Amino acid sequence: MTSSSASLRGLYSDPSSAWSFVQSLPATASNSTVPAQSTSAPAYQWSSRPSHNSIFDLSPELADPSDGIDPIHLLKTLAASVILQYTSSAIAMPWEVGKLLLQVQWVPRDAGEPDSTELPDDDEDDALSDSSNDNDSYFADPNATPQAGFPTLRPTDEQGYVARRSVLEESTRPEYIIPVGSANGVWGMMRRVGRFRGEGWLALWKGLLTSCITEVLSSTFQPMIRGLLQALLLPTSPVFHHPPMFLPVLSHLIMGFILSPLDLVRTRLIVQSFSSRHLTYKGPFDALSRILREEGGLKGIYLHPHLLIPTIIDNLLPPIVSFVLPGMLASYIGAQITEDANPIAWGFAELAGSCLGLLITLPFETVRRRLQVQVRGIAKPIKGCVELRPVPYNGVVDTFWHVLTEERSDLPIPAQKRKRRLSKGKERAGGEDRPAQDPEGQSWMKSTGIGQLYRGLGMRLGASIIMFGLALFSGDESDGGWAEL
Repeated sequence: MTSSSASLRGLYSDPSSAWSFVQSLPATASNSTVPAQSTSAPAYQWSSRPSHNSIFDLSPELADPSDGIDPIHLLKTLAASVILQYTSSAIAMPWEVGKLLLQVQWVPRDAGEPDSTELPDDDEDDALSDSSNDNDSYFADPNATPQAGFPTLRPTDEQGYVARRSVLEESTRPEYIIPVGSANGVWGMMRRVGRFRGEGWLALWKGLLTSCITEVLSSTFQPMIRGLLQALLLPTSPVFHHPPMFLPVLSHLIMGFILSPLDLVRTRLIVQSFSSRHLTYKGPFDALSRILREEGGLKGIYLHPHLLIPTIIDNLLPPIVSFVLPGMLASYIGAQITEDANPIAWGFAELAGSCLGLLITLPFETVRRRLQVQVRGIAKPIKGCVELRPVPYNGVVDTFWHVLTEERSDLPIPAQKRKRRLSKGKERAGGEDRPAQDPEGQSWMKSTGIGQLYRGLGMRLGASIIMFGLALFSGDESDGGWAEL
């Protein structure tokens, strides 16, 4: 009995010692089984792991500090990340080019109106043929006022060229400009660019290098900026499962402001003519150097009101909308929908929020693109492959106003047949001239430019639906709308 109690006394362990924070004593022969029992109660700690990086996601072993970072393996992983980003940018670039060209294209309201003074009509041709036999017409004064039956002289510009009176005039349209109103959606503009003589199919990848550099820099440094902001503004707070709203929004705004010159260069490279005879910039480095030299340097490229205000709005609205709208839509349903408890319902709320958010953010993106196209300082206007407004805009509000009041949205513009008058024989028989009538089914979109502010909306909605379908069938958890930030 005594030996049995002695053995049990040696195996006894005080339960309070399992939660003791005092450093344990060295193990002895009498309590050799104590460490095996203490391992059954793991100690939980808060994770202080920093934000992930795209390069370490591609190769997780780079983040293991036990063996150090292999420079050769790091370079290989970085090259693989750049190639992957370049390939994904190249796949999406044709759609981006088509959307941007539709956004900056100027479609005046009178673009589809027929011009009766462009060419002489049939009766004027007959009058010219009848007067050719008149000897007096040979000795007529060329400086005299034109008589009836003679075409009026066309006005000319300061260089002696015939001035354009309509953007639909084929005779005065520059050879590098795609006919206005010939494409409706993004796919139509892509086909028009590919088949146009001055552009070609390779023109659908204009600005690819600049877009790739912008995406790589944004995806790499934005998590770093977010982590830095969290360390500076919330130094004593624990790591959040979902970061506060102002941290992603502020990091997105800072990164967009830093990369705004690259976005400006990208827009100019896409809009300029692809023909070597009419190139304005030879490449991204030439474009950046010329803009800095001719348009006010770093102060002009960052702080000019036509660039600074649209940059702030365009980089501030999307993250706010993507954060607020899904929660608002989920609250209107009535049930308590959360991302963890109802992932499918939350995905539908995010899809609806992204679609409604485009109605808010896309007009400001269009305004920003139009202000980026116009030059400042001593720079010469770029020769765009689409019609650009000849008179520059004067800020965000002025751009909104002129797009709504002076442009039309019913694209493509139907081709107007030239009005032909009846011959003299038919006039004697009682024929009468009939004015040209507008095509049937013409909507109110002809008198407003609201459709010009939403060019590319269908493509963006389709992309959101496709991404939602892929995430739904693949089973991946949603990122709460922060994936694009």
